[in-house]
Amino acid sequence: MLLFRYIFLLLIIINLASCGFQLRQNASLPQSMLSTYIQTSDHRSIFSRKLKQQLLSSKAKVEDERTNATAILKVLEDETGKRVLSVSARNIATEYEIFYRIVFSLEENGINSIEPRELILTRSYTFNEKLVLGKSQEEEVLTEALAENLVRMVLNQISSR
Repeated sequence: MLLFRYIFLLLIIINLASCGFQLRQNASLPQSMLSTYIQTSDHRSIFSRKLKQQLLSSKAKVEDERTNATAILKVLEDETGKRVLSVSARNIATEYEIFYRIVFSLEENGINSIEPRELILTRSYTFNEKLVLGKSQEEEVLTEALAENLVRMVLNQISSR
């Protein structure tokens, strides 16, 4: 009976190892991106902060001066907001959609390698006027998640060229 358990456990481990599952890893950046300047009008936006964190964790150096960088990642537009999706019979909003929109381009060694591209992500959430504090925190969490997803999308597009 004990031998049967070991064999069964071994078969499960072999199946899990052979399924191809891998943890998500940082995008592999091209050599020119190892010294990057982020050109944006708002360095304090959620997207800009997350982008800088992700570049640093990918072993890239984020330059403070444009002249020191081999790549310039231009964030041309960076906006977030919300829209009402549905209202109650009393004309009170019951569901919102938040969005995060960016337009970016990439210049490597003085050459435009990625022309301006627009990325938009949206999420919806329900709203309850009795839970205003919790719902505002939910909106903040969703906005940060959208920014993180956009950063991953930008870096994946850069690394897949």
